[in-house]
Amino acid sequence: MTVLSRRPTGVRPDVLEPLPPGSNPDAFGVRIGPQALESGETLPEATIAVQTWGRLAPDRANAVLVEHALTGDTHVIGAAGPGQPTAGWWPGVVGPGCAIDTDRYFVVATNALGGCRGSTGPSSPAPDGRPWGSRFPQISVRDQVAAEAQVADLLGINRWRLVVGGSMGGMRAAEWAASYPDRVQDTAVIASAGVAAADQIAWGQAQILAITGDPDYYGGDYYDRGVVPSHGLGLARRIAHTTYRSADELDRRFGVVEQAGEQPLRGGRFSVEGYLDHHAAKLVGRFDAGTYVALTRAMATHDIGRGRGGMAAALSSYDGGLHVIAVDSDRLFPVSLSEELVAAHGTGDVHVVRSPHGHDGFLIETDQIARALSTALG
Repeated sequence: MTVLSRRPTGVRPDVLEPLPPGSNPDAFGVRIGPQALESGETLPEATIAVQTWGRLAPDRANAVLVEHALTGDTHVIGAAGPGQPTAGWWPGVVGPGCAIDTDRYFVVATNALGGCRGSTGPSSPAPDGRPWGSRFPQISVRDQVAAEAQVADLLGINRWRLVVGGSMGGMRAAEWAASYPDRVQDTAVIASAGVAAADQIAWGQAQILAITGDPDYYGGDYYDRGVVPSHGLGLARRIAHTTYRSADELDRRFGVVEQAGEQPLRGGRFSVEGYLDHHAAKLVGRFDAGTYVALTRAMATHDIGRGRGGMAAALSSYDGGLHVIAVDSDRLFPVSLSEELVAAHGTGDVHVVRSPHGHDGFLIETDQIARALSTALG
């Protein structure tokens, strides 16, 4: 029977940190201390929010790390409720009897360093008690994985049975294989890449500028001014969500149909515009704009080969299984980027998920994803 671990066993009490009010009640904080970052700066103290399911086996060989995407969090499965505004983002993939079976595996989900769901990020208090805001240092995907490795140490996990993630989570999964090759038995990189592409960086810049150009952003220091750059965050989400879906799907679903009760020739919206407005409002209600900027910048600098002689050299020490999954209609992380990662590792092939939904297919086509992960887990 699956056990939800609100208070983990085997972790020193002195490293457990209460999460801020309003946080996911099923998550807990792990204090990991000062973080020396790739930028050359040091984050003097950091906490990572963690949620777990199942039990760690006596030999500690059944641990699975699930990595969330840009606006995800630790709440991989479960209902929405107090402190958790959305339902879990991967039902059907993780859970009792699923591919990542929580009755068999000890499943760990972390909120990425820089996040806003319990982990230290721009909205967190700095040592002076004020929110970090514009003072929050530049972080990278490699920094996020280094933080997760410290969490694994404190949870008593020396080696992951599987590290899996999609999109930004896939970047972290790939970085685990490159940074800690001896600590990962299998890696599943889904709808992602080993290095950010110029196209992704370009889309990310537009989203960052949408937020930083909002007058209520105040250079990142809006937290104690009683305002939120909601317009800029909503615009960023509209830009991003367009890249998350395929052009064919948007055309089939919405075409040039008017939003109900509105007339575009008289200033009203098209149905597709109403759709984007809806998703913008949802994100503004649950996510922090400063975090969005910090994590988007981290994704732009993602490159497992940086300082290591390229992707092939970075993966040369990794002899575990590299399972790369792509979505055929993904225009943000096209299949070619998955093929590049497989070629760099030199073994395996790309499992292609068939979906009309574009990049979000990794969240929607759970049956196909589950089958691919069942193969990865043997």
